[in-house]
Amino acid sequence: MTVEEHEDKVIVSLDSDPSTSVTILKYGATVVSWKLRGKEQLWVSSAAKLDGSKPVRGGIPLVFPNFGKTKDESHATAALPQHGFARNSTWEFLGQTTQSPLTVQFALSPDEANSDIYKLWGDGTNDFTLIYSIGLSDTLHTQIEVENTGKQAFDFHWLFHTYFKVEDIEDIIVNNLTEEKCYDQLLQSWYTEKAPMVNFNEEFDRIYKDIPEEKVLQIIDKGYVLQNLRRSGLPDAVVWNPWIKKSEGMADFEPKSGYLNMLCVECGNVTDFVKLEPGKAWTGSQTFQVGGEILVQSNIFA
Repeated sequence: MTVEEHEDKVIVSLDSDPSTSVTILKYGATVVSWKLRGKEQLWVSSAAKLDGSKPVRGGIPLVFPNFGKTKDESHATAALPQHGFARNSTWEFLGQTTQSPLTVQFALSPDEANSDIYKLWGDGTNDFTLIYSIGLSDTLHTQIEVENTGKQAFDFHWLFHTYFKVEDIEDIIVNNLTEEKCYDQLLQSWYTEKAPMVNFNEEFDRIYKDIPEEKVLQIIDKGYVLQNLRRSGLPDAVVWNPWIKKSEGMADFEPKSGYLNMLCVECGNVTDFVKLEPGKAWTGSQTFQVGGEILVQSNIFA
């Protein structure tokens, strides 16, 4: 097992198959590459900033303590910019923790957090520790533990903002979301998903709420399962593709045709805030696995 620490990143690869690897930037603890037997599984914009000057467009950015921009102006996260400060902060690399699966950890606390942004969260009075674990085998496992190390409760969102690489978005479907409650951010309304399979031929931005944990979300390309997404402690999923117009409006989204080759399926807890009392901890995790059979866990004939 190989763990290489560089000044700005950590590269983890398997001794049994060095072409299976994961690369994590220290800035944002952002996974910017996951290769399985040499094949890249994640999409990263060719214009993404990898020098710590801004959050990475692509890979797996980490969203904490707020998803989007908080609309309730009285909430402690209201002054924070979109998606909080975890992706804007340089995390501490803690090293390797287990051999099988090969796992490394990163940590973030107020000492490492981007001070200009962190102080906007409850006037910088919330004390916390984030422990982020990335486990590599024939799967990729990511887990976050949020601990309240202070004397007052705080609210937070968590989201793994994953960009998957696909060959052609118009050939892609996502299954097992039928009959789930969702908020369409384009229509700004709640409804129940009725499509037997979610497909993509225009801008798509929906938040699916309280998906049963036993459901495996699958990204499928012409009958082949690209990804199986299994979740623990993460009841919500954001499904997003910017399509043509929005891609053109994002300076760090390149090539502009890149929307054809990416799909975000993001596991998290974002429709409601998690309230964490002093001394308590919360954990959420996800596991990605390539291939296997198509699982139909929704009543697609409803």
